[in-house]
Amino acid sequence: MNVPYAEVIGDPIVQSKSPVIHGFWLEKLGLEGRYDRAHVTAEGLADYLAVRRADPDWRGCNVTMPHKQAVIPLLDRLDPLAQRIGAVNTIVPEDGALVGYNTDAPGFLEPLRDELDRTHYFRMARVLGTGGAARAIIAALADEHMVIVLAGRNVDKARGLLDELDAEGEHHVASLDHFADATDFAFDDREGCFDLVVNASSLGMTGQSPLVFDMSHAPPGSVFYDIVTSPLETDFLKAAKAAGFRTVDGLSMLIGQADHAFRRFFGAVPPRGEADTELRARLLA
Repeated sequence: MNVPYAEVIGDPIVQSKSPVIHGFWLEKLGLEGRYDRAHVTAEGLADYLAVRRADPDWRGCNVTMPHKQAVIPLLDRLDPLAQRIGAVNTIVPEDGALVGYNTDAPGFLEPLRDELDRTHYFRMARVLGTGGAARAIIAALADEHMVIVLAGRNVDKARGLLDELDAEGEHHVASLDHFADATDFAFDDREGCFDLVVNASSLGMTGQSPLVFDMSHAPPGSVFYDIVTSPLETDFLKAAKAAGFRTVDGLSMLIGQADHAFRRFFGAVPPRGEADTELRARLLA
């Protein structure tokens, strides 16, 4: 008997943790279904979607690098958030149409939700990196009324991203080098403020160059968030922890975005809360 299935596509794909996450939830809920990984090249993307569109058991797919923007012309329509971000990480068949969503944005915000649901006098996020992942993060933070300081190697690219994703916002740009050097800036009283420092780049990832950030740029009480998942505790997070800051690791965003996708694929709410501890242990095994 055929079973409903979803999958993750990318090139390469062997490193994806998504099958572990979705497989864990299917198992916990006792749902009939499976979640696979499929190696799809840029040249094979159109054929892949054409074949899956005709498969009644296919419930959709997650999309990872390098296809998050390349899939857009091949879809029938986009969710408004995905349209604005200009990137799709989840495709779902709906009444014969292929619909693109972006669950990276809500997934990124999930571990910050308790803080964001409070009232603040002022909210600022220092976002490091201007690559593909930064697009969803910028859009998500702008929707939460945060002032963004976007740092990249190319400040013109940073300004262009801010103008594209939140033209009305009063945001700022800086070079990555600016945050690498110490500052003697005296922060004012941060009572009632929310400050966030995000590594939205691949810097600090296994095999990549290190991310250099001097802690003097972080206001007291800042939350440090790194989207890198390998290693899970990056040098960036270790330094923040050692300096007394709260930290959020990359698995938080990965599990959060998967939650939103799972609901669309399998029509069920994944078990969270205490189950997250067991899921994390499985992902790190």
